[in-house]
Amino acid sequence: MSAQKALSLAATVRLSSGYDMPKLGLGVFENYDCIPACLAALKCGYRHIDTARYYKNEDQVGQAIEQSGIPREDIFVTSKVYDQEHGYESTVRAVDDSLRKFSYEYFDLYLIHSPLSGKQRRLETWRALIDAKKAGKVRSIGVSNYSGRHIEEIRAAGLEIPAVNQIELHPFCQQRPITKYCEENGIVVQAYSPLVRGRLDHPVLRHLSKKYNKDTAQIAIRWSLQHGFVPLPKSSRPERVLSNSEAYDFELDEGDMAALDALDKGKAGAVTWNPVDAP
Repeated sequence: MSAQKALSLAATVRLSSGYDMPKLGLGVFENYDCIPACLAALKCGYRHIDTARYYKNEDQVGQAIEQSGIPREDIFVTSKVYDQEHGYESTVRAVDDSLRKFSYEYFDLYLIHSPLSGKQRRLETWRALIDAKKAGKVRSIGVSNYSGRHIEEIRAAGLEIPAVNQIELHPFCQQRPITKYCEENGIVVQAYSPLVRGRLDHPVLRHLSKKYNKDTAQIAIRWSLQHGFVPLPKSSRPERVLSNSEAYDFELDEGDMAALDALDKGKAGAVTWNPVDAP
């Protein structure tokens, strides 16, 4: 089956936890009034929203779900615990506070937002997430901005490894050692900043935009989908939310995927904090 036929807005990937996660999500970072964007996303078929405690809009995501009229169980929602709240007890409190704000009984996925707190605290945080999963507060657990080395710490401690690793990922920053590690270990890779802010006017993207009659954002999203990643494009504009979902009626051919792959600049291509090298 071709990638085009295999992919649709309803497509999901099975996590190691046994739950299915939609292959395209809406990111709501830096969106302090995210209800309109969430409602637009849900209306056009998205069933995956990515928030975090740091974003300060978990409550709005919950409100949007309620206003949408779509059953909670049909929508996959992720949140994350930030560095300052790492540690076992503080993470337990953070998860409970996230649920209180969200106004529902569980999150589909809960992540450690970054490895910046250091080995001891991030392992304590991971143990707290394992216990939150056992308690039914979260269905799946994962990490963000982790390298393979950080995940190996979890394995060495005798703990279950993450179901998901969310990292900065786009044609200019492909994080190949991390994505290879995740693929080898059954960890699904989510791509944040898939629209590579400020670089969508690159000549290769512009050329492909003309060739496929798609905008450059759709080209970038399609590249991510065809690599098997789960892109999380963010936008506060409902019309862009809709446009970003229209990446399923075309397929980048092998040569064009290779042209985009050739844009990789490694760590130098990052456009965000990208703390994957944290000690």
